[in-house]
Amino acid sequence: MKRVFLIVLDSFGIGALPDANEYGDEHTNTLYSCSLSEYFDLKQLKKMGLFEIDGVRVDPSKADDYQTGEPYIGSVARMTEASKGKDTTIGHWEISGIISTSPLPTYPNGFPADVLDAFSKAVGRNVICNLPYSGTQVIQDYGDEHCKTGDLIVYTSADSVFQIAAHEEIVPLEELYRYCKIAREVLQGEHGVGRVIARPFVGSSGQYERTTHRHDFSLEPPQRTMLDILKEHGKKVIGVGKINDIFVGRGIDEYVYTSGNKEGIDKTFYYLEQNFNGLCFINLVDYDMLYGHRNDIDGYAKALTAFDQQLGNLVSQLKEDDLLMITADHGCDPGYKESTDHSREYTPLILYYKGMEPKNYHTRDSFCDIAATILQYLEIPEQDITISGTAIF
Repeated sequence: MKRVFLIVLDSFGIGALPDANEYGDEHTNTLYSCSLSEYFDLKQLKKMGLFEIDGVRVDPSKADDYQTGEPYIGSVARMTEASKGKDTTIGHWEISGIISTSPLPTYPNGFPADVLDAFSKAVGRNVICNLPYSGTQVIQDYGDEHCKTGDLIVYTSADSVFQIAAHEEIVPLEELYRYCKIAREVLQGEHGVGRVIARPFVGSSGQYERTTHRHDFSLEPPQRTMLDILKEHGKKVIGVGKINDIFVGRGIDEYVYTSGNKEGIDKTFYYLEQNFNGLCFINLVDYDMLYGHRNDIDGYAKALTAFDQQLGNLVSQLKEDDLLMITADHGCDPGYKESTDHSREYTPLILYYKGMEPKNYHTRDSFCDIAATILQYLEIPEQDITISGTAIF
């Protein structure tokens, strides 16, 4: 019985890609920015080989602690995003074997009137805002108007998203989710954004706060993914966090939503104790949602350190035929003060199983190599692997 635990540290980039200047991200480096914090303490990730990856840099004052050339126990690689984009949907699609040759649509000037009119008519409510906005700021600026009128706060970002913010006492959660499903039906074809996101909040004027009841309604993957192939071959696929939403449930047998990193890590330990043959695919979202988008270097570093403190225990609980993979889907540099959006960066890949001979696989051409490696490890016949990518070992 073989199992793979694939953990995505959402937005944990390790340095700007060669084409980052095309995205306004030329000098971004999420890992380096986090290393500037006094709370940065990644002893286990160092032991796994994180700091041996091509191009990884840390604060020079910490170089003697992390870039020592000491032996490490995992295998590592630097992953290049081959797709056009830098968002969650495209990043996870590529991890699962799909290269997106065209970016998903974005709306730097807001959504066109015909899209909003169709949505508003379908849900029976007006909309306000319709601008790129910080998710925490938009509810402070438009929350009072929303609570007074019941109009929905619709906003976007630099990513391909249509976000709907509503107070939970004005728009009950199930109603908000229904509105998002309607928006998802409207936003197809030319306007097929990567995700429609429910952004519920609570509180009173001047003190509005987002809740943990966020829900994503993604665009369906355009072709078979690693998950589809695994399910077709009788392998179990488990999604933890927002994985089920990202893939619209396709190829997933069992899933659990989480309120944040702590619960995501707890669920990972739970599934380590279960018997299954297949993949447990985990997304830890706090790095991106709570810290990267808010330029919170210390918060991001603390969250990385909290994961690191659990990693040794996680590794010790792996069974003989378990493969652990740790990676990311894009960057979101908390130290890049010119933007709070995702950043176009390389991502790390750490691989580990018991008895592994450590090796540096250097820089790979695509995230798709992750999917190819998983399919090979789980013994899917080569003729049935229709995705992009080359197995790493």
